Amino acid sequence: MKYQVVIAGIGGQGAVFLVKVLSIAAGLKDQKCLGTENHGMSQRGGSVSCYVKVGDFHSPAIDQGQADLLIALEGNEGLRNIQYLKKGEGTIIVNADSKFPDIEYETIKIDAFAKARKKEFPIQALNVYMLGITLARDPHFPFSVNEIEEAITQMNAKMAPKNIEVLHQAIEDARDI
Repeated sequence: MKYQVVIAGIGGQGAVFLVKVLSIAAGLKDQKCLGTENHGMSQRGGSVSCYVKVGDFHSPAIDQGQADLLIALEGNEGLRNIQYLKKGEGTIIVNADSKFPDIEYETIKIDAFAKARKKEFPIQALNVYMLGITLARDPHFPFSVNEIEEAITQMNAKMAPKNIEVLHQAIEDARDI
């Protein structure tokens, strides 16, 4: 297996947490994994982009046009990192409202900020929510719900039940997209 993911967002949204969850999930599948913890101004609320490469890779960096998936925790950050997706093959899972432009990639869009404002899930779980949308809507995503649940549990067993609840809520919400 070879699979490359870019996670883009703003500092504090949990992009690094997702890198760690996907790295653990890869280990559960007995797959090699390389990941960057962050690029950008994460501690100052600025742009963050992280990379995860599952499979036989030698460098954690993802070149332009090489990512299979872009998980955008915020719409503008998705657009800022769109060049990393494979032309004609890449998928973007993006937290954005109806103003997000039409782009030349498979796009799964959900306004997760609006759902959090309505108290449908805690904003601190935005990252896990977007991971649930990914699980439900990207048929090429290399991990199962069970693998992601186990990885979340290994990351933080105390918070795992709440995060797994949000994950399943997102999977349910993805049916309406």
